[in-house]
Amino acid sequence: MTIYKKFTIVFLTAALSFPVFALNLEQAINVLGQAKVNGLVGEQADGYLGVVRDEANASEIVQLINQARKQEYQKVSAETNVPLNEVENRAGSKAQEKTPVGQYIKQQGQWEKK
Repeated sequence: MTIYKKFTIVFLTAALSFPVFALNLEQAINVLGQAKVNGLVGEQADGYLGVVRDEANASEIVQLINQARKQEYQKVSAETNVPLNEVENRAGSKAQEKTPVGQYIKQQGQWEKK
């Protein structure tokens, strides 16, 4: 094998082992379910996602989804005249209740499998 071919193989292998492309919100929504099943992210009582294991794109997924959730909570808060933190807490309770067995929720500051 020529040096050029060896270099190309090493470069491509290294490049493919790292997340190269940033996610957008739609992509984050599409991979959220699998990230939950894989134990990377979970639901918190405050209405937002949290990172359980910081692998793959877990942090990026959480950031994008939480930004969208915050916008929605602010909208609901303004429309209903309910304080934002109350909207967040209600949403968090509902999300944790709906979380399937085997996925993570954060209770009293600790991640636990439901």
